[in-house]
Amino acid sequence: MIDYTDIRLLKELQKNAKLTTKELGDRINLSSSPTFERQKRLEREGYITNYVAKVDHRKLGNNLIVFCNIRLKQHSKKLGEEFVAEMKKISEVTECYNTSGGFDYLIKIYLRDMEHYHDFVYNTLGVIDCIGSLHSVFVIAEEKANSGIPVALEV
Repeated sequence: MIDYTDIRLLKELQKNAKLTTKELGDRINLSSSPTFERQKRLEREGYITNYVAKVDHRKLGNNLIVFCNIRLKQHSKKLGEEFVAEMKKISEVTECYNTSGGFDYLIKIYLRDMEHYHDFVYNTLGVIDCIGSLHSVFVIAEEKANSGIPVALEV
């Protein structure tokens, strides 16, 4: 079970995971040692799963963000597992969700431009046999891109 101090610690780490233990402790009003112990406990208990650097996709030339709804040819465990395994191999696919509704999966893709998208659809997704159809939505403007997770006490 986490408490209010743990929540503050998680919020601060989501803002900047490069904070030293002292800097983090100063922000949550604890000394370094208890801050370190709390952080390690949150890691052990699975609240903190990883530390990553957030990279500006535009600086890397990936100016096009596409959300692609995928419908499999049929609903089966085998095809679902095959699709997910393929998505894990494709670097342009950064997120993949099994969804409800008219489509089976939603993937988020970062691409250079429309030419790259065209090539990606035909030569990457188009060769995955379990895909029945897809519907793409192109991001016009990225208005909010927060990778943090809302953190609150359980009631």
